[in-house]
Amino acid sequence: MSTKFVVLLIVLCFAACTRVGTQTNNPSPIGPGPAPQTIEKITNSAKIVHVLVVLCDNENQGIVPVPAHLGNGEDPNKNLYWGAAYGVKTYFGKSRNWEKLATAAAPKENVLERVVFKHKTTNVYLVADAYRGSKMKETIDDFFAAVSGAKLENVAVGEQNIQVLGSADVVAFVGHNGLMDFELEREIVKKDEAKREAIILACASRRYFAGHLKKTSARPLLWTTNLMAPEAYILHDALDGWIAGETDSQIQLRAAAAYAKFQRISVKSAGKLLVTGW
Repeated sequence: MSTKFVVLLIVLCFAACTRVGTQTNNPSPIGPGPAPQTIEKITNSAKIVHVLVVLCDNENQGIVPVPAHLGNGEDPNKNLYWGAAYGVKTYFGKSRNWEKLATAAAPKENVLERVVFKHKTTNVYLVADAYRGSKMKETIDDFFAAVSGAKLENVAVGEQNIQVLGSADVVAFVGHNGLMDFELEREIVKKDEAKREAIILACASRRYFAGHLKKTSARPLLWTTNLMAPEAYILHDALDGWIAGETDSQIQLRAAAAYAKFQRISVKSAGKLLVTGW
């Protein structure tokens, strides 16, 4: 990858945050189980990370437009937050720490693609969903339904089922901060006291998500204080620390170090941007 392309990508990622405005029952290799209201909560035999990525979308999100191929919210393959070099699917797909098990197109309503990874040395699964860029409200609704335990989904992975959303140990949101553009329409109702970790990689996510997150049973493992590029190396390195059983501060430092490296800023500055806890 050329230096000019890397610089351009970084500029575009920052630009995407700077304008504030505006289930099927058919089984598939990694498809959903029954409709959420019929699902009983199970105890997963593995640790589960569920990542909700809302695709970058020039037309439907309050962002400074990026090049069309990066900002098409209907095309995950080239999207800035999914198929581009630092998108979740591509970055984790090239990681030495994760093995891609399966990919499915349109596994459920509002999701264009799902990919499942397994950590190579521990019993941890990562399920990442690419939501249509036009479905920001639905993505955020699903995020809060997950961290409050209000919504469950079974995912078939080979011969076994794992449960995501409200049964995930870590629930992550990645993309533009839609709460800069609209207010939540649904009331958040906490369904249980299960311990969950939340990672919210979007511009100024602590400011916009905190009041809502406090109504759930989750606590913020990692979120942000200002404009930023929600790229996958942050999530990747933070999860490395989480899997290793590190403290919140150690995980935060890993994330900050990754951001500093790729954005070419100081770790101190990155540490003020990426924070942990309330």
